[in-house]
Amino acid sequence: MKTKIERIKQALKSVRVRLFITLSVVILLIILFLILVNNFVFGQFYLFSKTRALKDVYNTVNNYYNNEENENYSIGSVLETVAIKNNFDILIKNDQNINVYTSDKDFLSTLGEMSEMTNRFHTDSGEVIENGDKFTIKRMKDNNNGVTYILLSAVLDNGYLLYIRIPITSIQESVKISNNFLYLMAGFAILIAAVIVTYVSRKFTDPILELNKIAKNMSNLDFSHKYQITDAGEEINNLGKSINTMSEKLEKTIKQLRRTNNELERDIEEKSKIDEMRKSFISDVSHELKTPIALIQGYSEGLLENVNTDEESRKFYAEVILDETNKMDKLVKELLDLMKLEYGKREFNNKEFNIVELEKEVVRKSQVMLDEKQTTVEFKTPEEITVVADDFYIEQVITNYLTNAIKHVEEKYGNKCIRIENEVNREKNKVRIKVFNTGEQIEEDQMTKIWNRFYKIDQSRNRNDGGTGIGLSFVRAIMSNYGNNYGVINHEDGVEFYIELDLGNLEN
Repeated sequence: MKTKIERIKQALKSVRVRLFITLSVVILLIILFLILVNNFVFGQFYLFSKTRALKDVYNTVNNYYNNEENENYSIGSVLETVAIKNNFDILIKNDQNINVYTSDKDFLSTLGEMSEMTNRFHTDSGEVIENGDKFTIKRMKDNNNGVTYILLSAVLDNGYLLYIRIPITSIQESVKISNNFLYLMAGFAILIAAVIVTYVSRKFTDPILELNKIAKNMSNLDFSHKYQITDAGEEINNLGKSINTMSEKLEKTIKQLRRTNNELERDIEEKSKIDEMRKSFISDVSHELKTPIALIQGYSEGLLENVNTDEESRKFYAEVILDETNKMDKLVKELLDLMKLEYGKREFNNKEFNIVELEKEVVRKSQVMLDEKQTTVEFKTPEEITVVADDFYIEQVITNYLTNAIKHVEEKYGNKCIRIENEVNREKNKVRIKVFNTGEQIEEDQMTKIWNRFYKIDQSRNRNDGGTGIGLSFVRAIMSNYGNNYGVINHEDGVEFYIELDLGNLEN
């Protein structure tokens, strides 16, 4: 029930409904005004018109008898036309009380002698309508038939008596018929108003509703809708053009604000990244440089205090200080590079190159370490696979994988080896580079931790055998920049690290 009432209230607020109600009320007011005028003015106007017509007939008859030339023709034909046209009853008597002319025998019989007339007619209140020198116009009622008449009684210049009457009932009938006609016209006018409202609403309110829809879309920052010029009128079209202009300007302004906001967000994000990178760098450097600084400080104090006086001991102290200094320098440089990679500050020089050739070069450079571990590298790959990437950083990735494999390779099930395999997937346009070494598996809880900076699986490994602990972090940062997969998989007899690279055009 409440929903229906709300719908009715909403409908009453509609422009079309308001226009229809307004037009209907205007029509009804006009009809009501015409009815009031018809009831109170039309009767008086009709009475005035007929009174003047009575006097015109009186003057016509009087002039006829005053003109001697008129004796050659009869006035009867003229009076008959007047009587029929105006619904008059006309009677003329001479000075001998003899009937000269009558338009209606009933009028003659009803009127009778003047003495009888006085008895048979009585005057309404305000009976005299007009009283002239030679005529009197009265409103009288016939007691026999109950009809009210307007009666003109006059004495002509030649002494003849003239009587003219008209029933007032015809006036009342005319008013009644006119009112009924107005009622009927009111109904038709309202129906016509409904048709007009429908047409007007489509021509004028539809563009307004369209403008309202465009304005709502603009409030939701949707500027795709534009007003199309119609024949609704110059004012509405001008309003539509203004809204289109405002929409275009708002769209440009909002786009500019969005660009400015995006630039500001990027600047803020950039500043935030720089602050975060700075804090992280300081924290990492502070943490990792404690040991080498302590060693340098200790051996330096030993040299200053001449703890060992022999030349060989002092040389050893100096070599330790130099070695720790070099490690610090390498650590700081690697950490800076890692920070730049992680925060998108490093640009890649991508090009096509043969990944197999790069892998073999990395193995050649690591030959000394392989010899120390008494192991060899097996290749399972075609002779040439073209990829698209920055060969400098990919070399670092493969070097890190190979170095880790050499450090952790062990004999497993009577086998000790390192294997490099390239698996091409042409459907995905990728190549997966896998570096496998036999040995112990990585614990499940450490599978994700190994990619963090400075994390080492064997925390007891000495500083000479271990690296800086950021090698796998380099791999993660480089591959994240490329958006390619990387990871580690445990096998029954060892561990496999892998990365994926995009194939070059020569491979497609």
